Amino acid sequence: QVQLVESGGGLVQPGGSLRLSCAASGFTLGTYAIGWFRQAPGKEREGVSCINTSGGFRYYRDSVKGRFTISRDNARNTVYLQMNSLKPEDTAVYYCATLQWCTARFPSGDYRGQGTQVTVSS
Repeated sequence: QVQLVESGGGLVQPGGSLRLSCAASGFTLGTYAIGWFRQAPGKEREGVSCINTSGGFRYYRDSVKGRFTISRDNARNTVYLQMNSLKPEDTAVYYCATLQWCTARFPSGDYRGQGTQVTVSS
């Protein structure tokens, strides 16, 4: 069964950290660019970060630059999003998806996960 499964979300205080994981099964993650997206209640989905197949190119939206780091371990078929210095405005459902390639436009690919909730609150 082809699927992407996110994990690592939760409740964290402002200034805290979380590491999200995006694990693939049924296909080889390393052949795809991967993007992390988020959607907060009442807001449009936005692309947060993406990484190309080799990991040599990464993109971040301005609001997370310097705080979030995307990485991948193709041997483990997993992509990560390390989130530091979290802010209440980072609260959203985060999900990963395959992309056609990694650019600021986040062109959608074939697969998407169900998401994991991240809540930043004191």
